Amino acid sequence: MSGVGHKAPLIFLVETIPTPIGPLVLTHDGKALWNIAFHDRAERRAAELARHAPHAMLKSKRNRSIFATALSAFFNGNLDAINKLPIAPLGTEFQRTAWKELRRIPAGQTRSYGEQAARIGHEAAARAIGSANGQNPISIVVPCHRLIGANGSLVHYGGGLDRKKWLIDHEACHVARRKK
Repeated sequence: MSGVGHKAPLIFLVETIPTPIGPLVLTHDGKALWNIAFHDRAERRAAELARHAPHAMLKSKRNRSIFATALSAFFNGNLDAINKLPIAPLGTEFQRTAWKELRRIPAGQTRSYGEQAARIGHEAAARAIGSANGQNPISIVVPCHRLIGANGSLVHYGGGLDRKKWLIDHEACHVARRKK
């Protein structure tokens, strides 16, 4: 299942929030997040929305949603603010399993693609995990930035490796502050 079937056309609300690493565009239906993308990744966002909801109508959101509030709090150091945000049931069964496991990685920690594959019972599927993460339309909330190469290197992030590094450092900094 690539998206959610609906009889009436979906109406998505679109909000943009400022972040220290660039404007972030949130797309949701008022109940669940369907897409999160950095403003300068508009082509990627459009392709993801077309894949999951090709006939959806986009509408600007004027009042701040729970999604925008939670993500702003996350960028201000409240890392737990995004943990329970509802997300649309997108992707294949394997992708949903991989993305669910991503949400289990604690903020401030990273895992390799191989470790992530083993956690979902597919020890030899590190490349498939990489592919699933590359298709993740709800970055940050489904924290694909927490996956790193087997040698500890920063690899593969749709928002750019500079943003991946910033997100990992941001989380590590705020987790360290909690421990003091």
